[in-house]
Amino acid sequence: MVFLELLLMLVVILIAAEVFTNALEHLGEKLGISEGVTGSLFAAVGTALPETSVPLLALLAGTQNAATNEEIGVGAILGAPLMLATLSICLMAVSVWRSRGTNGHLRPERTGLARDLSFFIAAFSFAAIAMFVPHSLSAVRYGLGFSMVMIYFVYVMLTLRASKALVEDGHATEAGGDMFLCKLGLPNNMVIIFVQLFLGLALLVGGAKGFIGGVEEASHLLGISALLLSLLIIPIATELPEKVNSILWIRKGKDTLAFGNITGAMVFQGTLLPAIGIMLTPWEPRREVLLGIVLTLVAAIWLRYLVQKGGLRVWHLLVNGAIYVTYLCLVLA
Repeated sequence: MVFLELLLMLVVILIAAEVFTNALEHLGEKLGISEGVTGSLFAAVGTALPETSVPLLALLAGTQNAATNEEIGVGAILGAPLMLATLSICLMAVSVWRSRGTNGHLRPERTGLARDLSFFIAAFSFAAIAMFVPHSLSAVRYGLGFSMVMIYFVYVMLTLRASKALVEDGHATEAGGDMFLCKLGLPNNMVIIFVQLFLGLALLVGGAKGFIGGVEEASHLLGISALLLSLLIIPIATELPEKVNSILWIRKGKDTLAFGNITGAMVFQGTLLPAIGIMLTPWEPRREVLLGIVLTLVAAIWLRYLVQKGGLRVWHLLVNGAIYVTYLCLVLA
């Protein structure tokens, strides 16, 4: 029954995310913004909401056990960037391996991708440093958390500023299909868009709340810590299915949207949520946590190096998948 409950809550979360991102896509089209903004900001934040809601609700209104809440929160916060930088990137490459070949080129818009990765690496490095700052130095910890929030703010401003030029170059956002509420006969306007956004968010909160309770019970049944279960299972369960968007986009040749959906989520997940974790949890360098941070940074730096070098090939991203497998082997050994 516990695992059935987890599955049911997962379905609710994924439906909620689909409703939310469908509305976001139409919002981007109506606002006349670029694919880079829609991918790196709107789609990235929207598809990251299931993963985001779990740690927030765990820390603010989770189970009766505060230690379990903290473990679920930390695991979900750090597990998402790890999965995005490794497994999600790799699966995207695997999806076009047959059509493009091992040495096939991937052609996302380079300036936006480089910006996403640079901001993520900078912010996530702060998250790593914060683990070694004693709790007695609360001003330093809060300062690091605030700096990470400001990094995301600057990132959003720079991404929006670059939008106009990208639209003029033919990278404007186009919605992939009708909005769900419009299929019921409602008009496609800003009011209906925001109504659908609200409905998606409400479903998301309800599904995430039920999922948190299921994770606590499952960790007891399986005999593993809530932290490890959250690091491995929650990101795959709540966010990986939504990254199917990137697979669909890259198979259609929309490499910029595909990469932006993942790397934009990495920036969001690597700034705001770790900042909350630093302030509301012990945020200590436990083995599985520290190893996850290090390998996440290795994967992101590898991608940033490839972008700087001037070419992304399919086999390059398979390395990111190998990094995820390495992490699994080390923490489960």
